[in-house]
Amino acid sequence: MSDLTLVIGNKNYSSWSLRPWLALKAAGRAFDEVLIVLRRPETKAEILLHSAAGKLPVLKHGDLTIWESLAICEYIAATWPEAGLLPEDARACAVARSVMSEMHAGFVALRRELPMDINKLSPLAQNGVMPGEEARLDIARVQQIWQDCRGRFGRKGDFLFGRFGIADAMYAPVATRLRSYGVAMDPVSEAYVNAIYAFPAMQEWCAAAAKEQPLPEN
Repeated sequence: MSDLTLVIGNKNYSSWSLRPWLALKAAGRAFDEVLIVLRRPETKAEILLHSAAGKLPVLKHGDLTIWESLAICEYIAATWPEAGLLPEDARACAVARSVMSEMHAGFVALRRELPMDINKLSPLAQNGVMPGEEARLDIARVQQIWQDCRGRFGRKGDFLFGRFGIADAMYAPVATRLRSYGVAMDPVSEAYVNAIYAFPAMQEWCAAAAKEQPLPEN
């Protein structure tokens, strides 16, 4: 039994849970996992047993409880700096924190119109559906971020700042959205999404998601 426990939602749907899960895996930390099935009458009460905020994910490290994905990821990076989850260079780190915070606070239309559903694989155009203007702007901004980070800081590896880090964990759910809904991408963004899917921890998450039972729509 580990002194680390991560409380998450369904792997197929819970984008916020994916982020710290990937960060812990990238840091090489052993942890216990508690999965709470979403979209049930009792879901909220079960989450409240772990955090007064009533939201997932939640990280427990000994007697410390941390909630909010970005806060959890930052804690992992600070506690195990040898994992290199944030760039060492101060300028690169400042940009990484900027794009991480932008993901955490923004892209509301993208998240609303293209909810994470890893097993969906249902291109929007094939179904005669197109994202609204705000979602299209979000998609364009995400790809702009990926192009910029890859071009300026990512040349020594396959990820935004070279090696896999918190910035990649924060954008991994967006990568699943763009692939699941068949969104057209520029070559840099498409290569980046492929790198996210090839990351071993991401493959592990997706394999588990594929075994889950579908949940009713919200």
